[in-house]
Amino acid sequence: QVQLVESGGGLVQAGGSLRLSCAASGRTFSNYALGWFRQRPGKEREFVARVVWNFGIPNYADSVKGRFTMFKDNAKNTVYLQMNSLKLEDTAVYYCAADITMTGRYDYWGQGTQVTVSS
Repeated sequence: QVQLVESGGGLVQAGGSLRLSCAASGRTFSNYALGWFRQRPGKEREFVARVVWNFGIPNYADSVKGRFTMFKDNAKNTVYLQMNSLKLEDTAVYYCAADITMTGRYDYWGQGTQVTVSS
């Protein structure tokens, strides 16, 4: 089992910044991927960013490229999502998820953290 705990959501004005954290614990694997997803009001959940733990080079959805940065702290088993230049359309519940089989299927999910961007 893998436990994922997100934190760092909140209310921010458009153009502002927030940093989300996702702390992973539980069973360890030789390699796995962690991803960030979001679900905007009335929309389906969508991919935001992903990093393979042992490689550390993330990839991003086009909608957040250049504004969001995903990075990790190996010692803390934590990944972060630095969100800059936030837009109203970034308002969503953000989820962290783990792909332990490296197949693109995320078997473990955090509880989510709300990000609200106001005008």
